[in-house]
Amino acid sequence: MIQTLVILGASGDLMSRYLMPAIVRLHQADKLPEEFRVLGVARDDWNTEKFRSHLEQKLAVSGTAGVAGVWEAILGRVDYRCVDVTNRDQLVQAMDKVTDPLVAYLALPPGLFAPSIQSLAALKLPKGSKVVLEKPFGESLESSQALNRLLHESFPEHDVFRLDHFLGKQTVQNILGLRFANRVFEPVWNTHHIERVEIIWDETITAAGRASFYDATGALRDMVQNHLLQLLALIAMEPLHALDERTLRDRKVDVLRAVRRLTPDEVLRQTVRGRYTRGVIGKKEILPYLQEEGVRAERNTETFAQVTLSIDNWRWAGVPFLLRTGKALGCDRREIAIHFKPVPHLAFGQEAQPIPNVLAIELDPDRIALSVHVNESGDLCNLKQVELDKRFPSGGLPAYARLLLDIMDGDPTLSIRDDEAEESWRIVEPILQIWNEGGVPLVDYTAGSGGPMAT
Repeated sequence: MIQTLVILGASGDLMSRYLMPAIVRLHQADKLPEEFRVLGVARDDWNTEKFRSHLEQKLAVSGTAGVAGVWEAILGRVDYRCVDVTNRDQLVQAMDKVTDPLVAYLALPPGLFAPSIQSLAALKLPKGSKVVLEKPFGESLESSQALNRLLHESFPEHDVFRLDHFLGKQTVQNILGLRFANRVFEPVWNTHHIERVEIIWDETITAAGRASFYDATGALRDMVQNHLLQLLALIAMEPLHALDERTLRDRKVDVLRAVRRLTPDEVLRQTVRGRYTRGVIGKKEILPYLQEEGVRAERNTETFAQVTLSIDNWRWAGVPFLLRTGKALGCDRREIAIHFKPVPHLAFGQEAQPIPNVLAIELDPDRIALSVHVNESGDLCNLKQVELDKRFPSGGLPAYARLLLDIMDGDPTLSIRDDEAEESWRIVEPILQIWNEGGVPLVDYTAGSGGPMAT
């Protein structure tokens, strides 16, 4: 297992909000290698003491540092260097004492990926080192292809980890067990029995605090191009003959290749984009998105995106896949909903309605529920809908901790492969083009509402 983790962009939100808490949890679970070290590098004019203090304050806010002895136990493992990660000479000097295989984690804006990769290539990293890139991987199909070419010039594909933390979520991984370890589902997992699939990530949170990043990305790039398409691939993939990295990633790529690129007319009919305005969520007044710090109105960045896609293969022909995400909405809804077709005939009288069964896979909190129909008590002719559900207790390792373990172990199963990243951009590219041209209007919706269609 690799024992050295180098974080490029270590002063940013990703390090303090996700990576350091994940490292703490790994320590608590006794999963870290004995000589584990963290080297943070960033442009901020800090020293190691200042960096440790910064992390400790952030961890205290999250509650992680409050666990007795945890922070003290890993404090001495963390160092810092003030470095411009795009400057090869500075990076070489900062890492000159690292001689064993390492993980170089690019916790950076996408625009800094290319120069940082060039700097890392100049280092001649020790054999077996891994390079990790956060999403979004590129900003378009062309830029993702260029990024892949740059990576392949210096690093073997099996040493490159394109991270999507959704794949580390327990309920997301449960999709595989649910689908392929239960005979009851596979015979009906197709166009003959499923009417539609909805993949929803609605949030009450706003873009406040990270609006400068979000405004250069938008909902389509931030969520649909990566997270939601990954969920689509897991739901729609063909059965696995083995659970290994090549088979799993091959099956996901097969699905993404079968997703039909929308024509300009289809983009107009099958996509919605919106932006939240002033409103109230709970008892809190929400500022309009355009008043968030770092937002530039001329960018016309969407905070809500809805796309309906089709998969052109035998299993899914004719089944619409609706992908939706939005911020500052009235309620949190993070789930995959499989809507089955109604039965062809009901013998329960004229009032009985053929209401479809729905399988709901909730991602936060973790829950799986199946709606079924039974007779009303004492009434043979009437039906009622009930839910069979299983809630999964919180606990275990968080998504980032699971994925960090995989990276240090050199297991790329839950990493995004080069062709997989490019196929995802192929799907959203025609949508981005029409949206950028103003072909689909940017609809205002009130914060706290259900989105553009409900405002």
